[in-house]
Amino acid sequence: MLKVLITCVWLLGSTWAAMAQASSVVFLNPGMSTEAFWVNYAQFMQAAATDLGLDLRVRYSERIADTTLAQAREALQGNVRPDYLVLVNEQYIAPQILRMAEGSGVKLLIVNNALTADQAQMMGSHQHPDWIASLVADDEQAGYLMLIDLLRQYGPVPPGASIDLLAFSGTKTTPAAQLRERGLHRALAEHPEVRLRQLVYGEWSRQRAFEQATQLFKRNPQTVLVWAANDEMALGAMQAVQTGGRAPGKDVLFSAVNSSPEILQARLDGRLTTLVAGHFTLGGWAMVLINDHAKGVDLDAHGGRDRQAALFQLIDASQARHLLGPPMAVDFHALSAVGKPASYRYPFSLQLLLR
Repeated sequence: MLKVLITCVWLLGSTWAAMAQASSVVFLNPGMSTEAFWVNYAQFMQAAATDLGLDLRVRYSERIADTTLAQAREALQGNVRPDYLVLVNEQYIAPQILRMAEGSGVKLLIVNNALTADQAQMMGSHQHPDWIASLVADDEQAGYLMLIDLLRQYGPVPPGASIDLLAFSGTKTTPAAQLRERGLHRALAEHPEVRLRQLVYGEWSRQRAFEQATQLFKRNPQTVLVWAANDEMALGAMQAVQTGGRAPGKDVLFSAVNSSPEILQARLDGRLTTLVAGHFTLGGWAMVLINDHAKGVDLDAHGGRDRQAALFQLIDASQARHLLGPPMAVDFHALSAVGKPASYRYPFSLQLLLR
């Protein structure tokens, strides 16, 4: 009996020791707790954290920058601080959080929206020494791919003719939105037959895009292409087209970014012509980097501090069906650089989920 008791105590002690050694992570999620993209993002992130033995806590700001700053202050200056803080440079707030973090002992990782060139220059030597990395997707390429694929599916435009386009971007204070716009303008420069009638800021909102699109289609009834920087705005603009008696996917071709169930279904139904997705995986890949850093891996030796991953890809109907299926298992341990040679580069890709 005593031997059994000792064994139980030893096992409990080992469990508590393992829990005590687990690196703690707080993610400042800039989205809404009801927003499909950011909820799916956090779920994939949690799957990675669980697989890797990380203690992850997700805090939603409901798209209120002041809430994010308050949450950062609590994490960085409170009595119980995480080992790592993951943040997004949404609405340009990263420099404030980096300054807030000085002397906190918390290590920082930026995802999705990294510091802009101007912000990095202004921070200069004040960049936090415990800022371990930034990890972003190729947002400019996403914006470019959307228009190029829309035109491919629209078909040839007769010589001398032109077609009208409406564009819905996110917010002016989000680097990812700016980069997607840059990709759009790069594609427009290659295709002068496309006339951009107007670009508006839908603030990532379905309702706002619906209201904007309702007015824009009245002013631009010849519009046949819609470029939308996320799924919610695309769905709002589709609703406006349908309300006006036209058919999305037939009378007007739509493009979007993201992989929410509703937008994937729209791709399957043919209402959405072009879909680009992949960056919802960034949080999960960030957990791999944090796991490796906590285990002493020199991240600079495996790709550098500022990382851009080629995550965006066009999603066809077969892939949309695959993404709508049961959750995909990923062996996050297999992606780790622990024990790998210096030449190893993280193979982060949406293809890991589409096998």
